[in-house]
Amino acid sequence: GTPTVISVHNHLTASRVHATKSRIKVAHQLMHRYSPLADGVVAVSAGVADNLAQEVVGLPRAAITTIHNPVVTPAIARGARIASPHSWFSKGAPPVIVGAGKLKPQKDFPTLVRAFARVRRERAVRLIILGDGSGRRNLLKLARELDVAEDFEMPGFVANPFAYMARASAFVLSSAWEGFGNVLVEAMACGCPVVSTNCPSGPAEILDHGRYGPLVPVGDDRSLAHAINSIIDHPPDAALLRARSTEFTAERAAERYLDVFMRIRTKP
Repeated sequence: GTPTVISVHNHLTASRVHATKSRIKVAHQLMHRYSPLADGVVAVSAGVADNLAQEVVGLPRAAITTIHNPVVTPAIARGARIASPHSWFSKGAPPVIVGAGKLKPQKDFPTLVRAFARVRRERAVRLIILGDGSGRRNLLKLARELDVAEDFEMPGFVANPFAYMARASAFVLSSAWEGFGNVLVEAMACGCPVVSTNCPSGPAEILDHGRYGPLVPVGDDRSLAHAINSIIDHPPDAALLRARSTEFTAERAAERYLDVFMRIRTKP
């Protein structure tokens, strides 16, 4: 029959524990049943691969290939060069922190808002979170409760987040879990300093365990605030971040997938 390759894009244990939709649970059942039968299995991070091997009986870790997501394309550089998308990025204005993603529990934006409130007590700073989702109302309510609403905006979905990333003083990923964490790579490709939770899984691999940006515990707004303050005061070299992002290009991912397909093709 036709060879089959399965690609896994999320941390199985974390997504199952937090699952609220039956389709996610069904997908997990199918994964357990069919992954060991596939000709090839690919995970988007080593953390996802490790967890997949632990979760799925009969699927040895050596049978799983890690191929990071194909994040960086020329479109990022083009988008970053487009004119400033927001008045908050004007010369001499306070630093702007940016977050991006669906407004849902996985992204844990409440922790980011709480961390932002801590930073704002110490300095003039603003926060923009890009994306849509069911958590919007609660985030606005939390911002009002913390008295930071006047320096907090959620423009919703934007087609070009790179123009924001290129001008931000820090990009923050506050997720409770990830498969990889594409937005971190996108921000780095724009030369933007990044801070992330050390969530399962992906961010620690992208940031080389803190070499390219601070990693903090999940849900810890105090540590997140400290990391944001630190990176605003001492931003890493933008060229270093851009160079790191080239490890995650579409070309590199395509080569790795071709290697997987060729190995399958040449199997006896």
